[in-house]
Amino acid sequence: MFSYYLQLALKSLKRNPVLSALMVMAIAIGIGACMTTLTVLSLMAADPIPQKSDTLYSVRLDSWDPNAPWDEPNEPPPELTYRDAMALMRSDIPTRHAAMYKGAFALQLDDKSVPAYLVTARITFADFFAMFEVPFQYGGGWDANTDNELSQVVVLGKRANDRLFGGDNSVGKTVRLNDRSYQVIGVLAAWDPSPKFYDINNGAFDESEDVYLPWGIVLPYQVRTAGNTNGWKPEDIDSYESFLNSESVWIQFWVELAATGSPLADHKARYQAFIDSYANEQKKLGRFARPLNNRVSDVNQLMAEREVVGEDNRVLVGLSFLFLAVCLINMVGLLLAKFLGRAPELALRRALGASQWQVMQLNLVEVALIGVVGGLLGLLLSWAGLAAVRALYGDGYGALTALNVGLASQALLIAIAASLLAGLYPAIRVGRIAPASLLKL
Repeated sequence: MFSYYLQLALKSLKRNPVLSALMVMAIAIGIGACMTTLTVLSLMAADPIPQKSDTLYSVRLDSWDPNAPWDEPNEPPPELTYRDAMALMRSDIPTRHAAMYKGAFALQLDDKSVPAYLVTARITFADFFAMFEVPFQYGGGWDANTDNELSQVVVLGKRANDRLFGGDNSVGKTVRLNDRSYQVIGVLAAWDPSPKFYDINNGAFDESEDVYLPWGIVLPYQVRTAGNTNGWKPEDIDSYESFLNSESVWIQFWVELAATGSPLADHKARYQAFIDSYANEQKKLGRFARPLNNRVSDVNQLMAEREVVGEDNRVLVGLSFLFLAVCLINMVGLLLAKFLGRAPELALRRALGASQWQVMQLNLVEVALIGVVGGLLGLLLSWAGLAAVRALYGDGYGALTALNVGLASQALLIAIAASLLAGLYPAIRVGRIAPASLLKL
C-alpha cells in the first residue's frame, strides 16, 4: 500500500510543479539555516578530548587587582605569571604537568633553500605530548631533562613538515628558527583539537601550532610570548628579566590528575590545597591581595567558565528554528491550497470505500516525500552555509563546519518531522470534508 501511495504522491507533485517546488524550497531554506547554526553550535560545545577530559585540569591563580576581578562575576585571570608557573612546576602531586605559551618564529630549511615564513610555536614541557595525547607521525617528543637545559630540538606540526619536507620523515634533519638551527626529533600527525581547549585565551578555534619547542630555550634565548599578555598595575618593565618578574599573566598551566590508589576527587583536593597554600604564602609577601579564588577546572568546566560557546551562538540557533517555523507556517498554507484543490478526487476515493484515515495517509505520504526532498536540498544549502562560515572566519573554523553523518541524519529527520507537522492540519481538514458535498457538484 505504501508503494501505491508513493506513486500517487509523485504524480501529484508532478501535476503542480510550481507549488511543489515552493513547498520543497520552504523546507530546504528552513533546514539549511537550522543545520548551519546547529552544526557550528554542536561542534563548538563538543568535548575536545572525551577520553581524558575529566583528568586534565587548567590551573588558574587569582593574582589580580585587589580592587576588581579579572572578569565578572569573580573570574581569576586565565593565565599565570612566570614566577607562579615555575613555582607550580615544582609540585610532585600531578601525574603530569606543563606550563606553556604561544610564540612566533621565522621558519625555513637549514640551507635556506626555502624562503622563511612566520609560524606559531608552543613553548612547553615534555609532559605536553603525553598529557594531551598528541599523535606523532614520525619520531617523538623530548625527555624531561631537556626541559631544564638548552637543547636546540624541535617537533614539527604536520603542516610545517608538509611544506618544508613534502610530508617525508624529517627526523634528524635541521631547520632554522629565527636564524638558529634546530634538529627535528618528531613530526606530528594531523592534530587540531577544536575547541583548542589548552589555550582558549589565544583563540579557542585557532589551528594548532606549527612547531613545538622545549622550555629550556626560554631563558637563554629570551623567547618572548606572541600571545595575550595582561597586567593589572603599572610596572617598570625594561628588560626580559623584569618582564619575567612582573605581575603580567601570559602562561597557560595544565595538570593531569589520576586516581592512583585514591579517588580522583581526593587527588584534585590535594592539588587544590597545594595551590591555595602557595597563594597564602604569596599573600604574606604582599601579593595575591584578593580573597582565595584559585581554580582547578577540568576541560568541560573550563569551557563553560570561559564561555567558549557564547550566549549569542545559542540565540542564533533559536532564531534559525524560529525561521524554520515561519517556513512551516507558509507551507501549511500551500498544502491547504493544494489539498483543497484535490478535494473532489479525494471525495471520490471516499465514495469508493476509502476511509478517512486512508485519505489522510495518502496526503501524509506526499508531505513526507516533500520533507525528504526538501531535507536533501537543505543539506546542500547547509553545506554552502558552512562553506561561507569557513570563508568568512578562516581555516581555524574548519573543524566546526564539517557536516558529519550524524548531523546530516538529524537534518533529514527534522525535515520529515517538520513536513508532517505542517501537513497534519491540511490532511485532517481535507479528510473530514463530507464526500457528498463535493460529488454532487
